[in-house]
Amino acid sequence: MNEIVYCLGSSLYLNITNRCTNRCVFCIKNFTDQVGNKRLVLDREPSSKEIIGSLNKIDLRTYKEVVFCGFGEPLIRVEVVKSVSRFIKDMFPHLPIRIDTNGHGNVFNQRNILPEIAPYIDAISISLNAEDKEKYDKISRPVFSDAYNAVIEFIKLSKIYIKDVAASVVNLPTVDIERCEKIAKDLGVKFKVREFVKSL
Repeated sequence: MNEIVYCLGSSLYLNITNRCTNRCVFCIKNFTDQVGNKRLVLDREPSSKEIIGSLNKIDLRTYKEVVFCGFGEPLIRVEVVKSVSRFIKDMFPHLPIRIDTNGHGNVFNQRNILPEIAPYIDAISISLNAEDKEKYDKISRPVFSDAYNAVIEFIKLSKIYIKDVAASVVNLPTVDIERCEKIAKDLGVKFKVREFVKSL
């Protein structure tokens, strides 16, 4: 088992799966198997018990937030997200929990999962990635059709259930950042630009 818990700055990250419904051209997995000195390619997916066991060895009070973000899409394992988040909130109710997601969680799980995760999740960052469907498909290379519209719908729904919602894009030459920002504004959510890096 490789790293399931790693830190960047004052945030603690949870790497719970390497599976993803996108095959993004900019994904760090295309260039390296690690972030910093942490190897994030998993030999197998950790159970909730294993993740909680790792968290029990850490003083969570030293971090400003816990983030579900690794080398895969965390909401593919929504039950693990819920059980681990519940453990964290039971121990430290005021410690913020964020999810970084591609916005495909409802499609993958074939239901609206937002009411299930909302009691534990303080913030969610959703990868918009592009200003239209055609460009999204080229950049994100999703494994199912109409993924872009699914992301837009997920952003809309997230606003209903979670207080802090952001749409994000990677700063690529082919992406119209201004149009993406307008989409986020029209949807009533925050907007973030992520830098394209081949390693951290």
